[in-house]
Amino acid sequence: MSKTWLIVRHEFLTLVKRKGFIIMMIMFPLIGFGAIGIYQIVQAIDNPSDPGDVPLIGYVDEVGGFEGYTSQGNITFTLFETEDKATDALLAEDIDEYFVIPGDYVASGVIPRYLLEKELEVPDETRWAMRAFLQSNLLEGQINPDVAERVKSPMWLQSTRLDEEGRIASDQGGAAAFVVPFLFGFLLVMAIGSSSGYLLQGLGEEKENRIMEVLLSSVSTRQLLAGKVLGLGAAGLLQMMVWLLSMSVLVRLASGAIGGEFASIQMPQNVMILGIVYFVLGYLLFAVLQAGIGAMVPRIMTGTTGAPVRCISMPMPLRTGPGDPKTCRVPSGKNRISEPSSRQAVARSKAFAS
Repeated sequence: MSKTWLIVRHEFLTLVKRKGFIIMMIMFPLIGFGAIGIYQIVQAIDNPSDPGDVPLIGYVDEVGGFEGYTSQGNITFTLFETEDKATDALLAEDIDEYFVIPGDYVASGVIPRYLLEKELEVPDETRWAMRAFLQSNLLEGQINPDVAERVKSPMWLQSTRLDEEGRIASDQGGAAAFVVPFLFGFLLVMAIGSSSGYLLQGLGEEKENRIMEVLLSSVSTRQLLAGKVLGLGAAGLLQMMVWLLSMSVLVRLASGAIGGEFASIQMPQNVMILGIVYFVLGYLLFAVLQAGIGAMVPRIMTGTTGAPVRCISMPMPLRTGPGDPKTCRVPSGKNRISEPSSRQAVARSKAFAS
C-alpha cells in the first residue's frame, strides 16, 4: 500500500508542476475575469459617468416643428438655423456632433449625422436620446400624451413558464438557466479529458522508454496502475475545484457588473459536491479506458489514434435531450441539459460507456 501512495504522490506532484497543467488551470479564470474587465471598460467608455463627458449634440431642422423635448436624459440638443452654422460650431468644438432632419424625413426616415472622431458604432445613450427626441416631436399634438408615451415604450415583455399542472415552474429557462449547466458540463469534460489523457500519455512514454520494465521490477501492475489513476485523478480534481470556485465568483461578478440575463443566474449551493461526484465517476470511467488502451498498444501514437472519437463521446449526453419515445424529437420547450435522466440521454451514455 505504501508503494501505491508513493506513486500517487509522484504522479500528482509531477503533473501539477507541469507548465501546461498550470496554464490550463488558470486560463479559464483569467479569461472570465478579463472578459468582465473588458466589458466594464467598454461600458465606462460608452457611458461616461462624468457629466462633462456627455456629448453636446446640435441639430438642423429642415422640416419644422422639432423644437421641443430638447432634453433627453443627460443629453441636450441645440438647434442651429443652417447646416453651415452647425458645421462651424462642430469645427470650433462648441458641439461634439450634429444631425440634420431633412425635408423628406417623414417619408424616408433618414437622419444624416456628422462628427469629427472615428467610432465603431453609435453610443447607446446617443441613439436612445435621438430616437426619443424625434418620437416626442412627431407625436406632439397628434395623440393623447399618455398614448404617446406608450408608443415610445410599447411593452415590457415578461414571459412565465408553467409546469404540467398549470403552476409557475421553478425552472424558467432562458439564457440564465443554460449558462451554468453548459459551463459546468464544459469544464467537467475538459477536466476528465485532460486527466485521463495524461494517464495514456504517461503509460505510452514509459513503455517506449523502457521505464515500465524497471518499475514493474519493484511494484506490481495493480499498484502501478492504481497509483497512476489516483495521482492523476487527484490533480484533475484539484483543477476541477479551482474552476468551479472561479465559476462561482465569475457568476456573481457577471450578475452585478453586466446585469440583464446574467442578473438572474444563480449557482447551485451543492455545485462543489456535484462537481466532485461527477468528476470522480467520469474520470474513473475514462481513466480505466485510457489505462487499458495504454497497456495494450506498443507506442503512444497508436493509443492516441482514437482519442478524437473518445473526446467526442464525452459531451454526447449533454447534447441529447428528452424526446418523444416514438418520434425521437425533442420538444421545443425542454431544456436539453437540465434533464439528464431522459431516455435518450441515459441510452446514449450507456452506449458510449460500453
